[in-house]
Amino acid sequence: MTTEGPESAREIAIFPLRTVLFPGGPLPLRIFEPRYVDMVSRCLRQEQPFGVCLIREGREVADAATPHGLGTLARIVDWEQRSDGLLGVTALGEERFRILRSRLAPDRLRLAEIERLGPEPAVTLPPQPADITQLLDRVLAMTSLGYHHCPRRDTDAAWLAGRLAEVLPVSLEHKQQLLSLDDPVDRLRTLQEIVPQLRLE
Repeated sequence: MTTEGPESAREIAIFPLRTVLFPGGPLPLRIFEPRYVDMVSRCLRQEQPFGVCLIREGREVADAATPHGLGTLARIVDWEQRSDGLLGVTALGEERFRILRSRLAPDRLRLAEIERLGPEPAVTLPPQPADITQLLDRVLAMTSLGYHHCPRRDTDAAWLAGRLAEVLPVSLEHKQQLLSLDDPVDRLRTLQEIVPQLRLE
């Protein structure tokens, strides 16, 4: 008889937000709702991730918002009790997942059984031109957004696609479509419409 540990548990807490989290990207949060304070405490205590999904219907605050069915696991890498009384948390995106079914706990926290989609394929890119490198320099200097927690991998297609999708002027629905693509090079090809100088070969 075996006992499933935290990493193999299929039901996770879902945090519906007006943002799209990509694997490898940071997520700074200010938390005040009791259900999410409890969620963060539990995730820290049990060393578990939570799920981040773009809101499809509803609001971030008070309501039990309906999330999109595909999201990204988020693992807490830093936290602090802020001077304004809120809980400050920085999480880092891990692998993508698909919601199989979900339910609401008594405190209105959404819990979901998920299918993990696994690590994204490793695709090595050629060195990028100077303007792309300079853009990444500026992005990674945004320590207030948690980018100092993100190891730099300029020539990794999934990493580059995620960072560009986070900072370029792309709508949330478009970002959700990018997240749903299984091939990170396909994400970069889509982003080439905005950044034509991207080198994919």
